[in-house]
Amino acid sequence: MLDWVKKLHLEGKLNLMVDKALKQDFDRVELQEMVQVVLLCTQFNPGYRPKISEVLRMLEGEGLVKRWEASQSVETPRFKGLESIPQRYSDYMEDSSLVVEAMELSGPR
Repeated sequence: MLDWVKKLHLEGKLNLMVDKALKQDFDRVELQEMVQVVLLCTQFNPGYRPKISEVLRMLEGEGLVKRWEASQSVETPRFKGLESIPQRYSDYMEDSSLVVEAMELSGPR
């Protein structure tokens, strides 16, 4: 799903993800901004994801442009083909340096 959203964003076709029942009655700028926030929140490296306080500010119209531009210089891992995509998330994480970070994030709060 995330790859599909990224593709639509890159191609400038975000309107394809909007419910057809809206019949084009939606704010295209708001859609663009919401997708950018979603993409920032789903970056591969958890360290690059915004804090919830930053997300709230971005949703209120503060700092999204700056944060989005900064995120565009960050490289994300890409899989070469379907055969290289792990069957389960845990298969991928076994060899990742992010395992410790993931465990810390899943601990009690």
